[in-house]
Order: sequence, then C-alpha cells, then structure tokens
Amino acid sequence: MNAQRADIRFDAGRHYRARLGFVLLAMEQTVESEVLRLLPPGVGAHFARAPMANQISVDTLRAMAGGIGDAAALILPDEQLDVICYACTSGSVVIGEDRIFAELRRGAPAAHPTSLITSVMAAFRALDARKITVATPYVEAVNDLEREYLEGNGFDVLRIEGLGLDNDADMVRVAPDYLAEFARQLDHPDSDALFISCSALRSIEIIDDLETEIGKPVITSNQAMLWNCLRLAGIEDRLDHCGQLLRDF
Repeated sequence: MNAQRADIRFDAGRHYRARLGFVLLAMEQTVESEVLRLLPPGVGAHFARAPMANQISVDTLRAMAGGIGDAAALILPDEQLDVICYACTSGSVVIGEDRIFAELRRGAPAAHPTSLITSVMAAFRALDARKITVATPYVEAVNDLEREYLEGNGFDVLRIEGLGLDNDADMVRVAPDYLAEFARQLDHPDSDALFISCSALRSIEIIDDLETEIGKPVITSNQAMLWNCLRLAGIEDRLDHCGQLLRDF
C-alpha cells in the first residue's frame, strides 16, 4: 500500500480567489473561450453542459430545464463553487429565473445561483439604464418573450429585433463586424443602453468601439455574465477592453 509523503508542500491552488461554475447548452461554442480569456488571475471557471436539441426555440429551451441541475452537479462535486450560473440568455427568459435557481441549487447547493438574464438586468441597474435597445440573433417568438421578461422586470424595451436564426451553429458564425453594424443601425436614440443578447454571439470584441460610436453603454450577454459572477464572488477587478461595465463597475 502506498503512503502519502509527509513532506509534500501544498498551496492554495491555481483558483485561490474564487471558483465559478457555468452550465452551458450542449452545443455552445463561445462562452468557454470568452470567459477563460478574460478571467482575472486566481479565479477559475468550470463548465458542464445540459442536453438540448440544436435549435433555439421556445419549446427546445423549455425542455432543457430539468437537465440544468444535473449538469450543475457535475461541476467540482467535491469542491465548493462560489457562484453557479446558467449561461444562456434566451433559455433564462423562457425557463424563468425561479426554476433555474431551483435547478442550480439542486445541483450545487453551496454556490450562489444566478443566470444570464439575471446578470444582464443587474448590469442595467448598475448603469442606471431603464430604456433599452435589444439586438438578438433569435426568431420572433423568442424575441417576444425576451421583451415581455425585461418589461415585466421594470425595463422599457424601445426596440428589439433579431436576425431570425434558430441554429446555434449559425449564431456562432455571425461576423463581429456585421453584428456591430446591425446593432448600430438598430440602436434607438432615446435608449440608455444597447444590449446585444445571446451568449453564442462573438460580441465582446466589438463593445469598446461600439460604445464610442453610439455614445452610450453597450451590454453583451457574456460580458454581463462574467461581470455579475465576479462581483457575486467578491472579485472587484476592473477589466479593460470590455466596455464601461467591466471597466467602471
């Protein structure tokens, strides 16, 4: 029988400041790379995927609810996560925060539960933004639910428009320069902020230039999610090149 050496030196590990958990859609291709690229030193991000058909519709999003808790339970089961987040904007809206939080608590009871739409609304409040323009890749039925959800939480959606995509594999291939053009043209002059919705879109890289062009805050799904998860974990680092939210709040 092998015995552990008595002289081993241990330290606090690579993720000594915080551990963040993210439950992704089965076919998600953007969140992991963006989060890992932006994480401050000492903060870890850990991922699991919930089963879902490769189509973004109200029915397929609603059907994945029960898999969220099962996926959360697979993330560092013998360690304590600080925060656990369901990383889908449209799924957060369709399923609802109450059900999502219940599933996340079932899978990771010691972690602080949150969702992507929760993060976005927290970002709006931090920026004192009540009138919102929303650019999405979604079909109209999903946009309608997103408008209803945001307005039900006290925000005034002045304009929401989507690209009519229902396949995640298409959403991840929308060129960032096209996305910036689409969002810029959609922005309402009376809005307090422009929100680019969907974790699959490669939108973080266009935030700074777009904010300069339109003269107002730009919120994107993954930017807001990372900001919220860091702050919930007590990490107050400010990050450059990701817009006002991560730089100033």
